[in-house]
Amino acid sequence: MSTRTIAVIAGDGIGPEVTDEALKVATAAARVDGVTLEPEAVDLGARRYLESGHVLDDEDLARLAKADAILLGALGDPRVPPGILERGVIVGIRRHFRQSVNVRPVKLLEGVASPLRDLTPDRCDMVIVRENTEGLYAGGSSAAQTGTPYATAVQTSVTTHAATRAAINYAFSLATSRRRHVTVCHKTNILVDAGRIWSSVSDSESAAFPDVEVDYAHVDAMTLHMVQRPDTFDVIVTDNLFGDILSDLGAAIAGGLGFAASANLNLDGAFPSMFEPVHGSAPDIAGSGRAHPAAAILSAGMMLDHLGLDAAAERCRTAVARASAELAAGGREVRTVDFGDAATSFVS
Repeated sequence: MSTRTIAVIAGDGIGPEVTDEALKVATAAARVDGVTLEPEAVDLGARRYLESGHVLDDEDLARLAKADAILLGALGDPRVPPGILERGVIVGIRRHFRQSVNVRPVKLLEGVASPLRDLTPDRCDMVIVRENTEGLYAGGSSAAQTGTPYATAVQTSVTTHAATRAAINYAFSLATSRRRHVTVCHKTNILVDAGRIWSSVSDSESAAFPDVEVDYAHVDAMTLHMVQRPDTFDVIVTDNLFGDILSDLGAAIAGGLGFAASANLNLDGAFPSMFEPVHGSAPDIAGSGRAHPAAAILSAGMMLDHLGLDAAAERCRTAVARASAELAAGGREVRTVDFGDAATSFVS
């Protein structure tokens, strides 16, 4: 049997619980094809930060770099100020390993209810491709007169041709294996300089992919269109902040964050890619057994896809759909381990 080494950052809150189920299902799915997944735990998150003050150091990055892929559960703890773990670990890994594209499928599964009345799975199947290393997430910030009525803050945004091209090129390439339609999303009428780069790159990439239809939407209009006509979208490509927001809207349309998977992709193969459910650490339900592991399992499926284990990845997706339909038909409350057991039973 061949082996794939997976660096596992279980993280905080419900992270360890959903990660256990994701590994259980993915391991079973890969085993069918004679592949062993070898997890290696990497201790990153709130507990370590609160005990030592360390967030992410060179030793951590060296350990992560040796893995074939990284599987992340969730990070966040009310005892840790906002931004320390998110920027220090998640953004830090994305930037260090040049994970230039974030991919978030928005697909309604059979047996999963959408808040949009009468929406069916055949009318909800899009992918949001998000530039992953720039924008407001990479810019600097400054503040003056903090804590006074005259407090002022400045946050800068960074947009480069190279990073924009990586995201848009990936989106067009992905579209060729789907329904051959790309929607470029930005705010070019207000963010004119950054928008000019996005428009220029979009035009050049469109010329290189003549068989892919392309259109454009402002991000504010996009929030309306995704709700009113989700079936008209195939691949959406957008800036880092806009993608972060739109993908949560997409998750709501497709049944909630419990089904929202994501991939942070290194496109040149020089470093490992990272896979994570979009939901947070949900400390209020941690340990209750009520965390829905579907997003973590689907993220592990995306990891298998990236590792070239296409059949195993499809088993994960099918297993989540069948487990969801079974639980819905029985009117049963989702329990973390029960869902993982049900999904595992469907992978062979």
